[in-house]
Amino acid sequence: MSTTARRTTTLILVGIVLLSLNLRPAAVSVGPVLDEIRDAFSMSGPAAGLLTSLPVIGFAVFGAMAPAAAHRIGLHRVTLLALVAAVIGLTGRALTGSEALFLLLSLVALGGMAMANVLLPSLVKLHFPDRIGFVTAIYTTALSTGLTAALVLTVPISDALGGWRWGLGSWALVAAVAAIPWIGLSTRDRHLDRTPRTISFRDVARTRLGVAMALFFGLQSLQAYAIFGWFASLWRDNGYGATAAGVLAGLVAGTSIPLSLWLPNVLVKAKQPRRVLFIVIATYPVGYVGLMLAPHSLAILWAVVIGVGTVTFPLILTLIGLRARTPEGTAALSAFTQSTGYLIAVVGPFAVGVVHTASGGWTVPLVMLLVLALPLFALAAYVTRPVYVEDQLDRRIGTSGQSSRESRSGS
Repeated sequence: MSTTARRTTTLILVGIVLLSLNLRPAAVSVGPVLDEIRDAFSMSGPAAGLLTSLPVIGFAVFGAMAPAAAHRIGLHRVTLLALVAAVIGLTGRALTGSEALFLLLSLVALGGMAMANVLLPSLVKLHFPDRIGFVTAIYTTALSTGLTAALVLTVPISDALGGWRWGLGSWALVAAVAAIPWIGLSTRDRHLDRTPRTISFRDVARTRLGVAMALFFGLQSLQAYAIFGWFASLWRDNGYGATAAGVLAGLVAGTSIPLSLWLPNVLVKAKQPRRVLFIVIATYPVGYVGLMLAPHSLAILWAVVIGVGTVTFPLILTLIGLRARTPEGTAALSAFTQSTGYLIAVVGPFAVGVVHTASGGWTVPLVMLLVLALPLFALAAYVTRPVYVEDQLDRRIGTSGQSSRESRSGS
């Protein structure tokens, strides 16, 4: 590899890591200061439920647009524009005094992150096709680090600088720094920047693998966004202060950091990868039952246990790269899996808010989340099979090598 190629590869990896650090703060930084935001805008329970659901709405709507945008203006340029949208949205919502504008600007920031979120597996497939597990482990660890930092630091920053607006707005600066590598990358290697688009969203929707991946992604995201949107409030209602509750929510995310660095490679190399997913998924019901029985005295234990469950996210991202043969197939599978999955996930945080308000407690919402975690076992058994989205398509797909595949069996 030439010196120039090595520098470009390094720049891409740095860009991916910095981008990953910014994929969650726009969404999860709201949770630790949700009570203060509600007070500032006199926000109702359903409106708060909508706010905590905006991440999954944004990821569903804007994520579906990502492959088409990458085809039209380029993979690297879309990534840069996604970060610019995050900076604008994060800055604007910290300054506005309007509830409607706060929600709209939150959606702008989340929309940018949604598109980047969908395109990341395709970036990995394009630039690191032989190191999918390794690079996915790196960027999902960075993602978990950013998520944890947003949960743990938003309240202290708010207290130190004078209010929740500073706590939320500070993440715009992090997003601005992340945009710097992509300014250079958006002008380089333009022949690589454009992605072909012979596999459509609808094509993937007609495959069993696409449907199973979307259902798995949706149900695991439903759990995660309900947790990060509401569990800080759960712990505050059970006797913890705002800072301590934010730290507990951060512990959930922090638990996934070392596991995100380790488990994607384990999944790639495992002879029976479904066992890896089964063990991770099982921690959700264990943690929820624990929170019903001892939400205060054993809060740290249950935060760690539930944190293990959230590692389903980097594992499903790893599987997106493994269940397609080409960068194009990866982009199409990623778009369908994530955008459709987030449409399913939108039910989670909104339903938790409504059910919590109606029941006046946390037992019923926890039972609901437990029940919704159970189908993940059956879905994990299917998506860990060695099947590929291109092989399940009903039509011939041209690739860069002019190869094509056609499957009548669907597996």
